[in-house]
Amino acid sequence: MEELLINITEPWAIRALIASSLVGIMCGTIGCFIVLRNMSLIGDALAHAILPGVFFAFLIVGYSTIGFFLGSVIAGIVTAVGITWIQHKVKTKNDAAIGIVFTAMFSIGVMGISWLNKEEGVHLDLQDFLFGNVLSISNQDLILTAIFTVYSLISIILFYRYLFITTFQPTIAQTMGISVKTVHYFLMLLLSFAVVSALSTVGVILVVAMLITPAASALLLSNKLKRVIVISAILGLFSAILGFIASVVFDTTPGPAMAIAATLFYFTAVFFAPQRGLIAKGIRQRRQRIKIEREDILRQAIKYHNISEIETKTIASYLDFSDSKLNRHLNFLKTEGLITLKGKTLELTLKGVKQAQDLVRAHRLWESYQVNTMGLQEGQIHDEADRIEHVLTTELVDEVEAHLGYPKTDPHGSPIPEKKVLSLYSILKLRPKSRAKISETQINDKIESELWELGILPNNKFVIDSMDKENVYIKLGNKKIRIPAQLAGQINVKPI
Repeated sequence: MEELLINITEPWAIRALIASSLVGIMCGTIGCFIVLRNMSLIGDALAHAILPGVFFAFLIVGYSTIGFFLGSVIAGIVTAVGITWIQHKVKTKNDAAIGIVFTAMFSIGVMGISWLNKEEGVHLDLQDFLFGNVLSISNQDLILTAIFTVYSLISIILFYRYLFITTFQPTIAQTMGISVKTVHYFLMLLLSFAVVSALSTVGVILVVAMLITPAASALLLSNKLKRVIVISAILGLFSAILGFIASVVFDTTPGPAMAIAATLFYFTAVFFAPQRGLIAKGIRQRRQRIKIEREDILRQAIKYHNISEIETKTIASYLDFSDSKLNRHLNFLKTEGLITLKGKTLELTLKGVKQAQDLVRAHRLWESYQVNTMGLQEGQIHDEADRIEHVLTTELVDEVEAHLGYPKTDPHGSPIPEKKVLSLYSILKLRPKSRAKISETQINDKIESELWELGILPNNKFVIDSMDKENVYIKLGNKKIRIPAQLAGQINVKPI
């Protein structure tokens, strides 16, 4: 650790670290628009195509940092214009146009630098341009990189609205009088600056990693563009810093180490991103699977609701559940007040009946929709309806019902349950042992009258004691009050 601190406090290391950080921020920021516009391959093309600029700059002004910068920018702009011209004027596929231009430019650059190296007294190390040599950065390189970084950041802030709308809605941008082509070329100019700045740090081969990887990582972490830009810049910064430190510790090339650091951040986001990460997706899928299994239990239970009590083994056999899985689901449904358990049998509460009938209603309406609108046969509709009933929202089910003209039966002749509307937030929506208070407003005077007869007044606080098929029992102070389930479904309450 002491040796590391000594190394990174050397003047050459400080210059290299600052330059790498600036490049990481600039590439991360510009890379967001490159990724969103599906221009990753163009970024790679520009990186390779700047070598002719280095070659011709050396022929004109000799070994000059400013000359290399200007020659590289000009080569990048020429490449961008050439690619865009072929894409728009010639019947050539977009990716093919990019490949044609950048391979030609790259070849000219490699041939030119190789020819120069054969001349006596001339030495341009092609490897430094390909993979970068951040350790040889001069003060002049640092100043130019800082200027390009500040210019790029200010440009993105000033023209953010134009970049935003031309990225997501180019057609609308044109109707507003915004030149999509001009914004495109301006972004190409910024991209050329980023590529040229990265020439000394990661080289033309790996610059695409600093442009694309932080931006791709940021897009996994957020869906708001301003936030994505900030996250991408931060990831680019830390990729550069950690890559540089790793190169010092392991005595390796800084450019590839920075690219690896950016890739590690990307795979961290792939697994751990809150919404789009693989772990979060796995958790959501597991929760959805559990929800479907519990709803399947309610759907099976409603079939026997008006006939007899349902034996749990019947449901376990039909759904192919193990005893432990079934018991976990049944205990949850009981806790939610959807069922009551009596030994090896279960009964739906009124709340459970409503939820089960909502599922049946969604299933049968979707079967009707498949037959009447999609033209499917009766034998083709059950499995699809069985799958989609769990994801249909109440609003969409209502829309389907209205579209079909409020049918009474499904294609099999089975009755479609009517929609039952509970009050805004009824007692039946509460879980056993939860606390609430009676709302000051009820759906009608009859409900207020029945509550008064039970000794229940507005703002009275109570605890749900238990629920069964016919009644809900609440504790109001020291009293235990029985409320018929039908009435409980119409009493407005406020959870505490």
